[in-house]
Amino acid sequence: MTDPTTRPGVGKPRTGDTPTDQPAEGPAADGQAGQSGDTPTGRSGDSPAQRRERSLGRLGDRKRARLDELARATADPGGVSLYRDALRRLRRNPVAIVGAVIVGLFVLVALFAPLIAPHDPVQRFDELTRDLTVDSIPGATAGHPFGSDPLGRDFLSRMIHGSRQTLFVGVLATLIGLTLGVLLGAIAGAFGGWVDVVLMRLTDVMLALPSLLLAITLVAMASRSSQWTVIFAVAIVSVPIFARLLRGSMLAQRESDHVLAARALGVKERNIVLRHMLPNSLTAVIVQATLTFAVSILDAAALSFLGLGDPDINRAEWGLMLGVDGQRYFEVRPELAYYPALAIIVVALGFTLLGEAMREAIDPKNRR
Repeated sequence: MTDPTTRPGVGKPRTGDTPTDQPAEGPAADGQAGQSGDTPTGRSGDSPAQRRERSLGRLGDRKRARLDELARATADPGGVSLYRDALRRLRRNPVAIVGAVIVGLFVLVALFAPLIAPHDPVQRFDELTRDLTVDSIPGATAGHPFGSDPLGRDFLSRMIHGSRQTLFVGVLATLIGLTLGVLLGAIAGAFGGWVDVVLMRLTDVMLALPSLLLAITLVAMASRSSQWTVIFAVAIVSVPIFARLLRGSMLAQRESDHVLAARALGVKERNIVLRHMLPNSLTAVIVQATLTFAVSILDAAALSFLGLGDPDINRAEWGLMLGVDGQRYFEVRPELAYYPALAIIVVALGFTLLGEAMREAIDPKNRR
């Protein structure tokens, strides 16, 4: 019997066969083995914790990509600043719209009073003075819709020109009070210490007195009352309000992150106050100025009503018309008091509505 090992063809691989049952040797074989062991979640040699961490990482990347996509879809391309957002809220607020319309009409009438008024406010008309007596003041007639005043002048023309004087008194008194209040509040908030104590005690004394009583006292101290004494008296009354408000805002800014960062970088204290603290604290003060304007108009009208205002009877001003003509001739012709009083109330209401709407739109705590 022939030995199998010596038989032809036995123990030799046939043509076309590959040795799949035996691994190859060498570096190439190691690389092939590593590639064949790869899995969708990692290499076969990775631990379960590593594969789980890699899977969670890919899931987190997909979630972040989705959140970024949603943020880009809903974001404003140009960004929304504080004032832009406040303006958008004011446009949607009906109270702000009503206040803005009232204020806008008042300003337009005051600016274009010489063009709107049908007559000269100081001119006396024969058709009005003809029927003018102590117990009778002519009412509405042809060419004079609001009738006559006690001196035979067109009352409608005086009402229109009175808006200009009322705007002048209110704006100037508010600006003077705002300037002095910002100056005192900035000094108290910037320096602190004994300077803050002295200035705030002074404002406390002024706030302890009623505003109208303080204004009457200041006007009475003048040797001769005039329109300027009324303006300065009303302005001084509003100074402690602005000073208190700005001082509180600046004290809150002293501990804010951007101020601390600027101080840590070695920025001078003067630059910190003027460039960082003061600009960021003026928003609330500007809103308060809108509300103070209405109070200034009311205080000026009250002083004129009490006989402490401008003594010039030819000057058309609502408070003066309400105090001199309306009070003296109320039983004869009450419209002389009704028209100026109604105009003062409507204008003060307009500024109050606009100021409150601005406060709600700018202050995040008051947003609805």
